[in-house]
Amino acid sequence: MSVVSILGAGDIGAATAYALARRSRVGEVRLVDTAAGPAAGKALDMRQSGPIDHFDTPISSQSDLVDAVSADLIVIADAFADGEWEGERGLALIKQLLRAGTKAPIVCAGPKQSWLMEAAVREAGVPADRIVGSASSAVHSGVRALAALELNGAGADVSIALVGRAPSFTIGWTSATFGGSTLASQIAPHRMAAIADMLKKMWPPKPQAIGAATALIVEGLLSGSRRHLYATTVLDNEFGERGVAAMVPLELGNRRIIRRIEPSLSTQERVEFLNGLSRRS
Repeated sequence: MSVVSILGAGDIGAATAYALARRSRVGEVRLVDTAAGPAAGKALDMRQSGPIDHFDTPISSQSDLVDAVSADLIVIADAFADGEWEGERGLALIKQLLRAGTKAPIVCAGPKQSWLMEAAVREAGVPADRIVGSASSAVHSGVRALAALELNGAGADVSIALVGRAPSFTIGWTSATFGGSTLASQIAPHRMAAIADMLKKMWPPKPQAIGAATALIVEGLLSGSRRHLYATTVLDNEFGERGVAAMVPLELGNRRIIRRIEPSLSTQERVEFLNGLSRRS
């Protein structure tokens, strides 16, 4: 089974490691941080919780970041001492991994890593279909949960598009459904507006939500997924944009993005979405 290296034993990295271990769908999780003691302690804590939560996924720690090159997939998260791998510091890390020979797909789990994704493709030569951002996926799950609360239902039964550049996402209300019926026919307009307002407060998502979302993205890349997963991708001429990081529905498998999917949006929603792509933060 596949080996996943998570770069950073901070809150996001630890939450991602635990989510992956609990789901028992990868062969090994490695928590990699130059702060060797904290990384080892967190890995040990997770292993000790395995008998309680009924998983036995091997979890180890490493202190040399370059050791991640042997992994089947690399998650870039947050260092224990220095926070998220972002900006020029994050780009230097990716370049170091590439020089060391990694060809693994990369998942950027931090909410501040959109620029890093764009720079990795533009400057480091990472193929756009080999790098995915997962923090935005946690927000998509949050919107589904909020819509379900309005109907006293389950978020898993809500199908809704959420697209765009963080933090200014566009909600595809017109095509959203719950239980086979449109959400627009079940939720009053003022309540949909309230959810849109709450969306602005959901960015950045918290580490546990990011960890759960990242685990799904990792599994989709490694093993494929029957579902289209919402996550951030660096667009490659889709929607008239190249090199822009934005969330759209993705088909994942074979350790890459197989397809970026055209979201179903109304004319007004599409204009909002495209305008958001053209505004660089």
